[in-house]
Amino acid sequence: MLNIKLSFKIIIFGFIFTFFSSFGQSFFIGLFNPNIRADLDISHGQFGTIYALATLVSSFTLIWAGKKIDDFKLINYSFFVILLLFFSSIFFSFINSIYLLFVGIFFLRLSGQGLMSHTATTSISRYFDINRGKALSATWFGLSSAEFILPITMVYFLSIYSWRSIWLSIALLIIFFLPVLSFLTIKKIKLSSRENVDFKSKKNNIKSWTRKEVLLDPKFYLISLVMLALPAINTGVFVYQSFILESKNWGDFVIAKSFMFYAVLSVGTLFISGPLVDKLTSRKILPLMNIPSLFAMVILFYSDNHISAYFLLGLMGISNGLANVLGSSTWAEIYGVKHIGAIKALTTSMMVFSTAFGTAIFGLVIDLGYPIETIAMISFAYILIANVLITIFKSKIRPVLVK
Repeated sequence: MLNIKLSFKIIIFGFIFTFFSSFGQSFFIGLFNPNIRADLDISHGQFGTIYALATLVSSFTLIWAGKKIDDFKLINYSFFVILLLFFSSIFFSFINSIYLLFVGIFFLRLSGQGLMSHTATTSISRYFDINRGKALSATWFGLSSAEFILPITMVYFLSIYSWRSIWLSIALLIIFFLPVLSFLTIKKIKLSSRENVDFKSKKNNIKSWTRKEVLLDPKFYLISLVMLALPAINTGVFVYQSFILESKNWGDFVIAKSFMFYAVLSVGTLFISGPLVDKLTSRKILPLMNIPSLFAMVILFYSDNHISAYFLLGLMGISNGLANVLGSSTWAEIYGVKHIGAIKALTTSMMVFSTAFGTAIFGLVIDLGYPIETIAMISFAYILIANVLITIFKSKIRPVLVK
């Protein structure tokens, strides 16, 4: 029987958790980059190296911590994630050395980008079947809303308050709001809870792979090559937005304003891609995911006009809208939902790892004295190679049905 009320509640839960995951996302932390570097007297490259290493460690930790969502009731697991994000935000407000910066970024990346988004998308992917695409679209609207609201809001707040005070306020918002929201929405959700337990289809009859089996499957790495392009490149752009502004002479507020285009087009794509996934399947749409970002890199390479910033972020937003849905639905569609927590912990960890890699590469190229155009060219080449491979082997990407 379809429980519409419960389905609505878990979507609300997912929406709020993806919104609050923004406090550990690169686009948000990157807004504080100039203030932190000024306080700690470090360079672009030093910040990027610390950010990459902390993100790298958080990605490995996530493999273990993320898997635990398969073992505990969702409400209990969610409270743990909330408390960790609360602690991370408080800790980040007190950093005064590069060592504490490393620890602070580690906790923010693990709890925010990692566990908050992992909890939301794993819960949605497991609970929904026939409406998984649309449910994921609605869930990721939370992060897109944050990407629309927070950049320009934080730029304003940073002109009035210290960055440390802002992080303390974030911690208070987390601890006063999230526990109540979680209790009201998911207290009745169990590991066995499903959208429609009576419905039988081929979707329900696909083989549920273990994480070990997934790691031995060649198509996992082919899909991952495509999936990891966007977080690596987007993170580099977000973390080094101040360098891009300086290189292109775009002015202090252009990137922050451009995030509105990023968010609007990301949201618009979300609401288109969700129904398309439910109708056409994720694997058929996957080769199209990074095409807009491919054109975004062309713009970053060729154009110095400040108007191009809006097109750059807008195209990245379209790819982001596709990636948010496909990044969760594809794994459930191909590998089943019984062990989806363990599989998503692995894929989310790889995604976080790719953001560390992207940050490190961007920082290294910048410190070696190369222009932003070089980074755009490297990014373009990676996206192109991944897209060619997924197009050639797309017939191999399909679920295994059990009789």
